[in-house]
Amino acid sequence: MTNATNASKSTPVDLRSDTFTRPTPAMRRAMAEAEVGDDVYGEDPTVNRLQDRAAELFQREAALFVPTGCMGNLISIMAWTQRTNEVICEERSHVNLYELGSMCTIAGCFPRPRFAPDGILTWDLIEPLIREKIYYDSQTALICLENSHNMAGGTLLPTAQAEDICDRAHAIGLRVHLDGARIFNASVALGETVANMTRKFDSIMFCLSKSLGAPVGSMVVGSSEFIEKTRISRKLLGGGMRQGVLAAAGLVALEESPKILHRDHQHARRLAEAIANMPGISIDPKKVVTNIVIFNVKARHKTGEQFVADLERQGLLAQTTTEKYEVRLVTHYDVASADVDRAIEILHTLTKS
Repeated sequence: MTNATNASKSTPVDLRSDTFTRPTPAMRRAMAEAEVGDDVYGEDPTVNRLQDRAAELFQREAALFVPTGCMGNLISIMAWTQRTNEVICEERSHVNLYELGSMCTIAGCFPRPRFAPDGILTWDLIEPLIREKIYYDSQTALICLENSHNMAGGTLLPTAQAEDICDRAHAIGLRVHLDGARIFNASVALGETVANMTRKFDSIMFCLSKSLGAPVGSMVVGSSEFIEKTRISRKLLGGGMRQGVLAAAGLVALEESPKILHRDHQHARRLAEAIANMPGISIDPKKVVTNIVIFNVKARHKTGEQFVADLERQGLLAQTTTEKYEVRLVTHYDVASADVDRAIEILHTLTKS
């Protein structure tokens, strides 16, 4: 299950994001041969199979296929909140930084962010943010966690810690949603099933289109009642996709891609270990446990943006983060060992000067 790689010296090594994965031949065949109906009517057999399989993997009652992870998070927030409510989340979380404030502009509620070391919230960090039950204050309704945590460098939320947060939240009437865009990366890294890792969450969103490599799409999973609410919100936002050709690729991604995610993690660790020995770059390779590598270039007297531009001129595509001096690299199944070698070579050349 490997596409053509970036082996040519004239082709940049693209490590900007795992959203750049291309559909595999098996995905393309599945889309071409997909049995289709109309998903808005609930009659597309391929979408129904994908939803049933996602629910089965997470041991939940139901699932819903949505165009994007942003929509999946938003309709989950809409299901658990009402206007003026607050959503507790980590400061660098995707729902806080990269979803255009949709929880505010569309759901009518507000993020209550808190910085956490390595992006991993604990109950001790969450509890002080919970509002008193006073009618003139915005009320806390939802806690949103992220696993793996993108902007913290693909860090992992330990299952015991997640369950502690869920138990304490449920005891005081709060719901907990998981942004599990890369939950399968976390599953492989922790050696646990996604069902076991997420069993106490009220809802989960995960992406088919990042490390799993489908051309587009995400899933929301939870109880049947929850999914019916999200189905209405999906329609409200224009997310019904009619014929489920894309769901066919999602089925292949869901069944096949988790088996090879360990290679992406190995490539990321190799990058991190090499970068750690380069002058003027700061990184702790032990913290690189999934497919995301974030390093600091402040000692090189460069901003992240300047360093990314230097890398691009040498043939390596990277991204900045929310921090001024950070650079992010992401591996995925289209990134071969030879691409990692070349990326390391480019970084070595750049940091020698």
